[in-house]
Amino acid sequence: MQTAIQIQNVSFAYGSKQVLHDVSMDIPARQITAFIGPSGCGKSTLLRCFNRINDRIPGAHLTAGSILVHDIDINRRDIDLQELRRRIGMVFQKYNPFAKSIYENVAFSLRVEGRTKRSELDGVVENALRNAALWDEVKDRLHASAFGLSGGQQQRLCIARAIANQPDILLMDEPCAALDPLATLKIEELLMELKKQYTIIIVTHNMGQATRCSDKTAFMYLGKLIEYGPTMQLFENPQNPQTEAYVTGTFG
Repeated sequence: MQTAIQIQNVSFAYGSKQVLHDVSMDIPARQITAFIGPSGCGKSTLLRCFNRINDRIPGAHLTAGSILVHDIDINRRDIDLQELRRRIGMVFQKYNPFAKSIYENVAFSLRVEGRTKRSELDGVVENALRNAALWDEVKDRLHASAFGLSGGQQQRLCIARAIANQPDILLMDEPCAALDPLATLKIEELLMELKKQYTIIIVTHNMGQATRCSDKTAFMYLGKLIEYGPTMQLFENPQNPQTEAYVTGTFG
């Protein structure tokens, strides 16, 4: 099994506040890995380390360890952050389409790169929307405002936007938190298809979602990795008492 991301003894701080403590794990390629744990445990911080979005927060810094993406240390001084973020797409908790048409939301990243040939854009937009299971619902209104879509459709549009540039890895931070159960089901079904092409890492508070979607699960608490392994093993036969208490609802 190929490894997409190697996290080696990573500690991370916001200013003087240490939020991750000596975290190590290997994340497999083309599988879904879920990060679970109570609010404030560090799972979203760790997720945002992979494309270095944390760099935008004043005082945020890696205090120890390394993160390798396909064997490249992403915290090297000479790393191209634009290229890193092209290779690692991200979908956020609250769907956030641009104030543009459905078509232009998906085509945006290509235009930023200077790719403006209409035939190429048309092909990328259709392919991304198809891969996001949205094409059949929007193909007759591509030039209408993205804000006219339902919440679930807007989140799938954000997924289409994230995969338009064909990243290697897709990060998802609570992607269903703002959606109703039916829209959540559609996103979960979509994830199962997308993992055939992408490495997916998802932060979720929904235990059911983790068990339904993920191949591996990491349980975090107070900035530490408590347990990591195959999802069914972690939920049905946890090795750590803290994990058992969390997944059974004793705390958390």
